[in-house]
Amino acid sequence: MTAPAEPRTGASADRSPAASSVDSATAAAYAVPAVSTASAGAAVRTTRRTVDWRLRFASLGLVWGFSFLFMKVGNEAFAPLQVTLGRMVFGTAVLAVAVAVKRERLPREPRVWLHLAVAAVLLNSLPFSLFAYSEQTIPSMLAGICNAATPLFSMLVSVVALSEDRPSRQRFAGVGLGFIGVLTVLGAWQGFSGQDPKGTIMALTAAFSYAVGWAYVRRTLTGTGSSNLAMSASQLSLGTLQLLIVTPFFTSIPDSYPAKSVLSVLALGALGTGAAFLIQYGLVAEKGPTIGSMVTYLIPIVATAAGVLLLGESLSWNEPVGAAVILTGAALTQRRSRTGPKPAPQP
Repeated sequence: MTAPAEPRTGASADRSPAASSVDSATAAAYAVPAVSTASAGAAVRTTRRTVDWRLRFASLGLVWGFSFLFMKVGNEAFAPLQVTLGRMVFGTAVLAVAVAVKRERLPREPRVWLHLAVAAVLLNSLPFSLFAYSEQTIPSMLAGICNAATPLFSMLVSVVALSEDRPSRQRFAGVGLGFIGVLTVLGAWQGFSGQDPKGTIMALTAAFSYAVGWAYVRRTLTGTGSSNLAMSASQLSLGTLQLLIVTPFFTSIPDSYPAKSVLSVLALGALGTGAAFLIQYGLVAEKGPTIGSMVTYLIPIVATAAGVLLLGESLSWNEPVGAAVILTGAALTQRRSRTGPKPAPQP
């Protein structure tokens, strides 16, 4: 998630908390903004493309799912902070080009830049680094499954931080079910099923950071007047600057630059962070936020398949079963009650 929350007026104000949560959880995990229905409606006329939306939807799930493989391969030659820095640099470059082409105006208020700097820590620098570090000791597929817990954390954080979100018993049950799924994935009854607890905790902390960051953005960066693209590029730029300052103190210059690892970091940033924003923005503009958010459920499937088939990671029964339980719980947390507000019309 890299852009402010939707405005509270107009069409987007009619969206339920459930709809907002799932959009933001998906967006947060990959530095992609949850696009408001109002802005999507304005942009939809310019985002119709010859490529069918189903293909773009599938490509988004593939790119985000493969991001965990890219991190794993990048770690083979570079330190996790270097992998994250490369991701940020290439992702920022893609968005900077898009901003220049569209002639978007960057925010000017110092207050907005200060909030964007905090959001960059919570939604980019910290979680990206935690996922990269976690994959030093846990499989990429497990990191991808841990990422699926983001909607669960998002609902819990929204209860505390966002007074307008009042979850039903059903949504609370979804959180409980989701965390049963997390314990199943970890094989808690047999000592984390051979997985490294520290690495797993880092991956779950990254998912929690996304949830906290989204709540922070909704409270501080709503109604800035800048576009999602401009805000995203600004936030990613600040995150890149943060890592440029920190990385030299904790890493040394790599001994070599193998093509496989270099290309993985390039793909992680340019595709998984930069181009993914542009795809998701157009997808939400054309089909609405509900369809755009459904890609959440593809990510752990793709991450698991990529890890097993391409990296030779071992798969135990509890991991796919636990992932299915997590996704079921996440789906319950996003369901609207019968008496709740109705979603806005899709463009």
